Amino acid sequence: MLQQTQVATVIDYYNRWMQKWPTLQALAQASLEEVNELWAGLGYYSRGKRLQEAARKVVSELAGQMPRTAEDLQKLLPGVGRYTAGAIASISYGQATGVVDGNVIRVLCRLRCIGADSSSPAIIDRLWDMANTLVDRSRPGDFNQALMELGATVCVPKAPLCGECPVKQHCRARRRVEKELAFASQKLFGKPTPVPDVEDCGAGGCPLCPPAAEPWDSSLGVTNFPRKAAKKQPRVARTATCVLERRGCHGAPEYLIVQRPSSGLLAGLWEFPSLPLAQGLQEEKQREALADHLRAWTGWPVVAGGLRFIGEVVHIFSHIHQTYVVYSLPLDEDVILDPALSPSRWVTAEEFHTSAVSTAMKKVLKAREKQHGEESSAGKGSKRKRGAKPQGASSTRPGTQLSLHAFLRAPTSP
Repeated sequence: MLQQTQVATVIDYYNRWMQKWPTLQALAQASLEEVNELWAGLGYYSRGKRLQEAARKVVSELAGQMPRTAEDLQKLLPGVGRYTAGAIASISYGQATGVVDGNVIRVLCRLRCIGADSSSPAIIDRLWDMANTLVDRSRPGDFNQALMELGATVCVPKAPLCGECPVKQHCRARRRVEKELAFASQKLFGKPTPVPDVEDCGAGGCPLCPPAAEPWDSSLGVTNFPRKAAKKQPRVARTATCVLERRGCHGAPEYLIVQRPSSGLLAGLWEFPSLPLAQGLQEEKQREALADHLRAWTGWPVVAGGLRFIGEVVHIFSHIHQTYVVYSLPLDEDVILDPALSPSRWVTAEEFHTSAVSTAMKKVLKAREKQHGEESSAGKGSKRKRGAKPQGASSTRPGTQLSLHAFLRAPTSP
C-alpha cells in the first residue's frame, strides 16, 4: 500500500484490510471483487490484485511460508519489486539489505551531492550500492525505516529542515551551499576565487555530477539535489460516460454500473457505461457515438437527443490526463442486458460508494447529483418564494419565532 502512496492516506485502508484479512490464508480465500472494493480510492489498483495473487501463491505453492530473503521475495512473489523485497526482508526478517525509495533517493543524493539524473538506471544502481553499504548490520529494519523517515519528515523535497538534520555534518549538498555563499561573498568584496576542492569532483566527466548544461541555482540551495529528467507529459484521453438511472422500488434513484475487463487500467473495477472517444470529435458526434454504443449494448432505442449533457469531469492518472464527457439518461423501464457482455448491476447511491469503483467514477456521480440538486432548486424557485405569504394573511402564527425587526415594530391596529 505504501508504494507511491503516503502513510497518512494508507493508515485507514491498512486497518480495514487487516481487520478483514488478518492472515495470508484469509486473503487467499477472498475474491478479487472483495479486494477491489476495499482498495477502491487508493489508486494503482494492480497492487491489490498482485497482493492477493502473492497470498494465493504462498498458500498453494509455498506451504504457507513467506520467502525470507530479498532475492527470493522478488523472484517468487508477483508484484514484489526490489524496494518492497528489501523492505520486507530487512524489517520482518532482519536481512542486512538496503532499500531505495523516493525518500532514500533524496537523502542519498543530497548527502553525496549527486546531481546526475536520479531516475536513470545507472544512478539507481549506484544508490542501491550505497544503501546496501550504509545499512546497519545489527538493526537493518530500524535503519531503513529511519532513513525513509528522515526523507519524509526532515530532508523533504521543498524547504528541508537542514538545521534539524541529524546527519547535516555529513551532507555534501549543505557543504556546497556554504561554499557557494562564501564564493559569492568573496566575489562581492573583490577577493580572488579560491581553488576548487578536489573533493568537489570538478566539472569533468563524473557520471554523478550535474551536467555542465545545468549550472548551480543558488536560489535552490540543497534542493538542487536530486535532479530528475523532465517528466513525460501524460497521454490525453477523452471518454463519453453515461449515468443510466431509474427509480428503485422505494423511490430512490438506482444507477447501472458495468465491470471493466480483468486486465489493463482499473482492471475489474465497476464504472458507468463508457466509450473512449477519438480526439477532436465534436459534441454532436460524441453524443451520437455514445447513443450508438448504448443502443448496441442495451438493445434499448437510445437516441442522441435523449442524452442530457452534465459536464466534463477531469481525473489525472499517473500517465493519463483523462476527461470524462458525462451524460445522463433516465429510464422509465428496466433494461435487460445480454449476459454475454460485461457483468452489470443496478445499485443505489449508497451501494455505489461501497462497490469497487474508482475515484474518477465517484466524481462522475457527484457531478450528476450536483446537477440533480440544481434542477430541484430551480423547480422550487419556479413556485412562489419560500416563506412568502399570500396577501391578507397574518404576518405571524402561533409558535413562530419573530425576527428582531418584527419584535420591535409597533403593533398594528386590527
